[in-house]
Amino acid sequence: MTLMAIADTPHSIALGSAIGIFFGFTPLWSIKTLLSIGVAWVCRCNKIAAAIAVTLHDVLIFAMPAIYFAEYKVGCWILRRPVPLHRFRFHFGLHDYLNTGLFVRLVWPAFVGSLFFAIPSAIIVYFVMRLLISRARKAQRTH
Repeated sequence: MTLMAIADTPHSIALGSAIGIFFGFTPLWSIKTLLSIGVAWVCRCNKIAAAIAVTLHDVLIFAMPAIYFAEYKVGCWILRRPVPLHRFRFHFGLHDYLNTGLFVRLVWPAFVGSLFFAIPSAIIVYFVMRLLISRARKAQRTH
């Protein structure tokens, strides 16, 4: 409902929401909110919608750990790497992204795999949000 009440065009809010959902799927945990706001700023769409969508994505999708693992496995498959049998952590700080070995071994495959989830989800969210916002505003004008 907050996204519907933002004073901006349906395209701008929908694109901001899609950008937020896109970054919500990426394994850039520590910086994805900043990245979504930055990309929304560059695309000249609603930054508030991007920040809300990326935050709601993590709060509402309770299965994100399983999705991150699936993204990692898809990325390993795409990059033709074997999936390690040992356990590893999926929460990183900024200093971990600068560790080249860790980045190449874990973050890169997860990022590549996340594109197969993030791009279709962002496209769907864009069109659904634009439709919902346009209908809600049209209904408000008629009343």
